[in-house]
Amino acid sequence: MTAPVVTRFAPSPTGFLHIGGARTALFNWLYARKFGGKMLLRIEDTDRERSTEPAIAAILDGLKWLGIEWDGDTVFQFARAGRHREVAEQLLAAGKAYHCYATADELKEMREKARAEGKSKLYDGRWRDRAATAAEAGMKPTIRLKAPLTGETVIDDQVQGRVVWQNENLDDLVLLRGDGNPTYMLAVVVDDHDMGVTHVIRGDDHLINAARQKQIYDALGWELPSMSHIPLIHGPDGSKLSKRHGALGVDAYRALGYVPAALRNYLVRLGWSHGDQEIFSTEEMIAAFDLSAIGRSAARFDFAKLENLNGHYIRHSDDQSLATMFEDVLSYVPNGATLKAKVNDTTRAQLLQAMPGLKERAKTLIELIDNAGFIFADRPLAMEPKAAAVLTPETRALIGKLQIALAEVTDWSATTTEAAMRTFAEANGLKLGAIAQPLRVALTGKTTSPGIFDVLAVLGRSECLSRLADQASV
Repeated sequence: MTAPVVTRFAPSPTGFLHIGGARTALFNWLYARKFGGKMLLRIEDTDRERSTEPAIAAILDGLKWLGIEWDGDTVFQFARAGRHREVAEQLLAAGKAYHCYATADELKEMREKARAEGKSKLYDGRWRDRAATAAEAGMKPTIRLKAPLTGETVIDDQVQGRVVWQNENLDDLVLLRGDGNPTYMLAVVVDDHDMGVTHVIRGDDHLINAARQKQIYDALGWELPSMSHIPLIHGPDGSKLSKRHGALGVDAYRALGYVPAALRNYLVRLGWSHGDQEIFSTEEMIAAFDLSAIGRSAARFDFAKLENLNGHYIRHSDDQSLATMFEDVLSYVPNGATLKAKVNDTTRAQLLQAMPGLKERAKTLIELIDNAGFIFADRPLAMEPKAAAVLTPETRALIGKLQIALAEVTDWSATTTEAAMRTFAEANGLKLGAIAQPLRVALTGKTTSPGIFDVLAVLGRSECLSRLADQASV
């Protein structure tokens, strides 16, 4: 019987959940869900100086916001240090590891010599078969793996294919430092084994680690999990991803007004393909995802493509969900607190009423908020420069006449106000377009908005007449 699939996402909490980490988590989650398995979460907090509680919180919040749910309790690697030490001592007792008493100066000298000779192996193995009596007095030894000196270490990678390293080029890894703390390499192997991880899916910057970790697995007689090393994400120009390209934290994308489902959909297509399909529901992603369809070359991040995809998701989201996301993102927007204070039962109802028109024009939730600004605006309206330019003496006189005509409408709706404006235009020999723009400026303070009759309906009779009166001259 085949063992159930167990994947893991194992970030280091030294900063936010970056976009590459989010994609790795997504791939692990999709693969586990496809096979009815589990995705575990392990926080690799062994770097005590750089690991922080805010970073841990940002990682957990980012995953939850993206809709990536892990199974079971979160494992904290540092809490398992005793188990890691136990395994290092086990290898030592079995003759698979040894005490190394090399001083810092000796190690530096070895590294410099190896680099000068163009060698990748930086430790010369001088303590492999040397007695502790030859050590410097008071020196606390490290424990190193007694790695094979000849032959090959081979990984059959699900993405990269067969990858081979010559053992003569690989160092004897430090498993336990002189202070008794385990190294990352040892901790990862022990944790993956103890957690029952069957598939390791991670960035290809870890590929060399796979060779080193396989040697630890072999020394322990443990089965190596299936390995899949996915290419990193590059900028649109093919260079290493930077902040200007999109190397931001997931929290930044949330603040920029991206919808979780859209970002998830965009990430799944970064380096993985399923024919020409671009839009995937969560169920479709799970059903279609497979490691064999991940490319070997770096994926290129494209903000314009993400924005267009986000616009698609906004247009196809139901109005209530968008209204909820609208309020959520206010916490991240400059002056969002001011706007949040204006969200009440009345403005919520107006927002929902306006949503069909608002979402057609917005590619991000920030644009949606900006376009909905007319609902929350204080009187007299602050005018955008282009809108202010529309307000000539002639236009203000027209606005005054429009206010009088609209005051005659008692059964207020988009239909009745449109009928009143058409009647006014006809009576005054004007085209409807000549009326619409001054009306829009007076009601919203902008030259663009949802349909003007929808704006009239959303704001209501009293507010519309008051705003028109503010801008009118008779």
